[in-house]
Amino acid sequence: MTDPMTRIAEALERLAPPPPEAADPQAHPAYLWHGEALVAARSFRPLPLDLLRGVDGQRDVLRANLDRLAHRHAAQDALLWGARGTGKSALVKSVVGALQAQGRSIALVEVVAPLATLPALFSTLAGVDRAFAVFVDDLGFEAASEGRALRSMLEGGADARPDNARLIVTANRRHLLPRDLAEQESAINPRDSIDDNLALADRFGLSLGFHVVDQDAYLAIVRGYVQAHDLPFDADDALQWATRRGSRSGRVAWQYVVDLAGRAGKPL
Repeated sequence: MTDPMTRIAEALERLAPPPPEAADPQAHPAYLWHGEALVAARSFRPLPLDLLRGVDGQRDVLRANLDRLAHRHAAQDALLWGARGTGKSALVKSVVGALQAQGRSIALVEVVAPLATLPALFSTLAGVDRAFAVFVDDLGFEAASEGRALRSMLEGGADARPDNARLIVTANRRHLLPRDLAEQESAINPRDSIDDNLALADRFGLSLGFHVVDQDAYLAIVRGYVQAHDLPFDADDALQWATRRGSRSGRVAWQYVVDLAGRAGKPL
């Protein structure tokens, strides 16, 4: 007769979802990485690049870099840092989508698993005849050691990423180690904490800053969205929305346009 613990373990195994079936890395424009296998993104609909306002310089640099990657030329890992809602994540997806529209062989892989699984992802991508922008959105660390592990991957350690993949990371600050962790580390060894904090950011060949937009830039973003979706433009109404939200950004502009379309009874 099977003992109770064995029966419990077998019941839990039956309840556990089966591992996802690996998607063909050549077949889809975007994927999710949950730590075990590539899963095709259900819907990859990036915004057209011309709708992203106020980030022209960052757009051109990132696009040129990922175009080089798609052509198997030398390309950089990139850190996009700055204020929330300023278009960092949208820009990454839009650049990949624009390159795909031009026939470039490149896909987006969004990492939604712990960074410790990145070596397994790199092993999956290595040898595939396609370029991959490995996207880590809103990077944060639970421990300083995670930052050191990522630094090792970037600088070509044993678990370095393959030549057909580059890391594209977004964060709210350029110095990636959270302040509370930095303070804990500095209490032990101040010099090491500062070096780790700066060294990780410096391992990215591209570091692109994004900043809070002013009123004119915010209204330009709103105007671009409403024109694209055939909605009325009312600058005062758009500014009142931003005032109620307490900030001006591309994200707030899009949220306003969603509300505006809803009021007009239109889908987006």
